[in-house]
Amino acid sequence: MEMTHAQRLILANQYKIMAMLEPENAERFSRYQTIIERGYGLQLRELDKDFSELSEATCRTVIDIMEMHHALHVSWSNLKEKGPLEERRLAFLGFDAATEAHYLGYVRFIVNTEGRYTQFDSGNHGFNAQTPMWEKYQRMLALWQTCPRQYHLSANEIAQVINA
Repeated sequence: MEMTHAQRLILANQYKIMAMLEPENAERFSRYQTIIERGYGLQLRELDKDFSELSEATCRTVIDIMEMHHALHVSWSNLKEKGPLEERRLAFLGFDAATEAHYLGYVRFIVNTEGRYTQFDSGNHGFNAQTPMWEKYQRMLALWQTCPRQYHLSANEIAQVINA
């Protein structure tokens, strides 16, 4: 993270204020303040995680993934013959906090702040799938988007998408 001295001073002061406003997070904000003030390069990279950026296209892809899961659930609910499909396999698990934190943060924002897809169960880990999911979701999304009736999938189509 490249910053001028003025930017570092402004950010350090903001962390100082945040420490006063949120005493329960004061230790973390004080640590960030020290890192910024002293310009510790290694730890500044750690702060980059808090300031990640997702392109508009990536945001749309994440929303498409969530919409696909919604469509899978709607389709499954409308099936008369569910066959061997288990509803739990349709659940949106989220993303891996260790390797996909920027996607996970966006999902949490969409659900918790924007109030969309509130029907999704965030589980005990708040949509942390604890395993990388991006590539799996890309395969699923590519297949789902070829289906002519995306919200009226057959049991076979649902199985194909979740097994992609």
